[in-house]
Amino acid sequence: MESLDLDLALVALLVVGFGLVSARAARSLVSGPMAFVAFGILIGGEGLDLLGVEVDAAILEVLAEVTLALVLFTDATRIDLREARKDASLPGRLLGIGMPLTIAAGLGVGLLLLTDLRVWEAALLAAILAPTDAALGQAVVTDRSIPVRIRQSLNVESGLNDGIAAPVVTVCLALAAVEIDSGSAGTWVRFGLEQIGFGLAVGVTTGALGGWLLRTCSARGWVTGTFRQLSTMALALVAYGFAGAAGGNGFIAAFTAGIAFGFVARGLTDEIEDFAEDEGQLLTLLTFLFFGASLAGPALGDITWRIVAYAVLSLTLVRAVPVALSQLGAGLRRETVALMAWFGPRGLASIAFVLMVLEEADLPGTETIRLTVTCTVLLSVVAHGVSARPLARAYGRRMAAAQRHDEEMPEHRPSPDLPTRAGAAPPPARADR
Repeated sequence: MESLDLDLALVALLVVGFGLVSARAARSLVSGPMAFVAFGILIGGEGLDLLGVEVDAAILEVLAEVTLALVLFTDATRIDLREARKDASLPGRLLGIGMPLTIAAGLGVGLLLLTDLRVWEAALLAAILAPTDAALGQAVVTDRSIPVRIRQSLNVESGLNDGIAAPVVTVCLALAAVEIDSGSAGTWVRFGLEQIGFGLAVGVTTGALGGWLLRTCSARGWVTGTFRQLSTMALALVAYGFAGAAGGNGFIAAFTAGIAFGFVARGLTDEIEDFAEDEGQLLTLLTFLFFGASLAGPALGDITWRIVAYAVLSLTLVRAVPVALSQLGAGLRRETVALMAWFGPRGLASIAFVLMVLEEADLPGTETIRLTVTCTVLLSVVAHGVSARPLARAYGRRMAAAQRHDEEMPEHRPSPDLPTRAGAAPPPARADR
């Protein structure tokens, strides 16, 4: 018990310590996820070994899955689909064309480099690494010197692609298991159908019914502001928990619950943004802390050149080429396409998905998948964290200069300014840019 108390104190001290310099960090190249991954590696078993309680994958799995369930719910609610549809062209291209091509490219690179993976294992890895996490490069989606249309395209993509990826990961997992043991085909087909079907059913029911009840009771003055926020966030865990108990996928349930809630109770979604800005960030940073301690630290000595090569390609060409193809005909400038192509950080969703795979199935390629996802997320945390602010500033200056010569640029078409994953409103543009 004493060691647990010390562990809690140490983790809390890290949060306080980073909080004391958080404003300076926000103006520097050090992001919150970057700092907490480094803290995790430092205090974990491969570093100073300061934690008295062993931080294994089970602890990280619970934290990451609960955090992702809440993030999926908040993402689905904060992005008003009715508003987003007013300018859905660019995010629609990223999600409808870019994301499938990214998975296909990841599959091809996986089969080429990671020769111990079977076809559906490589597809599973590609699907796990398909969703992006805008929180790893927050400057790009909050910097007002970047045109609203470009910021919001990346914001909407990041907010929706992890929910879209959940059923794809589930199907690839089932097919990978069947590929290993064809005799289990019936079991795994049923698993996939139950995961998606029950996940959708529980999510839609929970979000719609919960949203209607909260909206009705709030209108009658029965609900305080505090409990309106707590009850709204609890719906994400209700959907996640009931879906899991029914044999469904909790991530699909949380995401669809958020969509249903947003349609039924759009006026209550400000409560979601408040949560995302505070408690949601804390849970996310703790997830990265324990990712560093239990996955990244132990993996450092086992990562091969093939895994590093895959990770580098996943963050560059595997993302860049599909994004460029998806924007053909959109009329965007080359620097805009380059920014969108680079800005594909891999973070929370990839961590939670790989932990789900480790829990659900014992595949021959599990270890390779674990190490590759860990390496990719680790590189992304550093690369996107360091590059986000300088790239945002440089791109903003180029757009300002270009607009003086061409006020009808597609980048500057009107677009709804939606909340970001961190829950913060974009800060005003600095005058010195």
